[in-house]
Amino acid sequence: MEKQAMELLEQRRFSELRELLKEMEPFDIATLLEGVPEEELPLMFRILPKELAADTFVEMDSDMQELLIASFSDRELKTVMDQIYLDDTVDIIEEMPANVVKRILKHTEPELRMRINGILQYPEDSAGSLMTIEYVDLRKDMTVLDAFTRIRRTGVNKETIYTCYVVDQNRTLLGLVSVKTLLLSNYEDVIEDIMETNVIYATTLEDQEAVAETFKKYDLLALPVVDMEQRLVGIITFDDIMDVMQEEATEDIEKMAAIMPTDRPYMKTGVWETYKKRIPWLMFLMISATFTSTILNHFEGSLAVVPALIAFIPMLMDTGGNAGGQASVTIIRGLSLNEIEYSDMPAVVWKEIRVAFCCGATLSVVCFLKVMLVDRKDVLTALVVAVTVFAAVCVAKMVGCTLPVLAKKIGFDPAVMASPFITTIVDAVSLMIYFAVASAIFHL
Repeated sequence: MEKQAMELLEQRRFSELRELLKEMEPFDIATLLEGVPEEELPLMFRILPKELAADTFVEMDSDMQELLIASFSDRELKTVMDQIYLDDTVDIIEEMPANVVKRILKHTEPELRMRINGILQYPEDSAGSLMTIEYVDLRKDMTVLDAFTRIRRTGVNKETIYTCYVVDQNRTLLGLVSVKTLLLSNYEDVIEDIMETNVIYATTLEDQEAVAETFKKYDLLALPVVDMEQRLVGIITFDDIMDVMQEEATEDIEKMAAIMPTDRPYMKTGVWETYKKRIPWLMFLMISATFTSTILNHFEGSLAVVPALIAFIPMLMDTGGNAGGQASVTIIRGLSLNEIEYSDMPAVVWKEIRVAFCCGATLSVVCFLKVMLVDRKDVLTALVVAVTVFAAVCVAKMVGCTLPVLAKKIGFDPAVMASPFITTIVDAVSLMIYFAVASAIFHL
């Protein structure tokens, strides 16, 4: 279908192209437009029907949106922005440069501009910054028939009408009622008698990660957002929280790889920006690795007496780092899913001690045999390496399971304590263990 659309565009068969695009989803059209030459992009966008054009505009990346806005007349810009839901408008504004934002706000109604500015005042990554104010509200003394009348009159421009929220004259959240409940009730039933009063909600300043966890825990389609006085100020819908989940997962992965998080796709991020995101952690890890070289320098005399020990240093450091990485990734994932709390640390440590003992014992036996049979070293050298492997694995797993939990307890992101950071610590500890064991066995 995409190939056919491009052919129709090249042949200037716009009426056929319009009919073809009308059968496509907004996301697929946005993906298609990414392959359209910049000079053809405004033309192809203008072919779309008004509502489909607005839905497609929301699905585009910020660079394409900025390019289109630059080509829009004032009337076209107002038409598109009027068709977009408020939360999507706020998202677009947050991504645009100041001159584009000024132009967008200039062509919005005063009331809408006030609402946009209200949402923009909430902290980034808070529930207030995610919410939309386009929801259906009802009064508790309405009948079901009254409710349907209000939904028909006001629901056309709402983001969702499946869940309606019951408020009083002060907009205090009293309950909610689904359209399913309304359909299965009699017209004369009163909303107060059929609404759910045990409402799960978020506050405006609640972190978006906690909101995402609430959606996952209770399988919600929408979540009401209230202020400090329990007044309903907006709702967060499932499509918005899916974006949050993706952002949070990407951020954790970047932190676990020792990269400062970025909100731009890889292919849209320049070399200089990528460099700035990576170099701070690389610099820190390089400098922290000087502990390893300090240890090696300290035991330089021991290495000269037993030079065979040098060959096993990379294997010991890698084994310890890998063991610590396994534990840290598992614990970090458990923390992110709220499966592990600080109070669980004794149970976590006890479990990892047993796992470390089993893994360390297995690896040390295999290592002893490998050093003896493959590397053809003496028994004492094999014993030193095997004992070090066992001790390094045990220490690495203790470090890997405790640091992320402690980091979360004191307010740091546990993802920071992932493989690169833990590997640096474990490398230094493994070397110290290695030379301590070697000194004891060889009487260095």
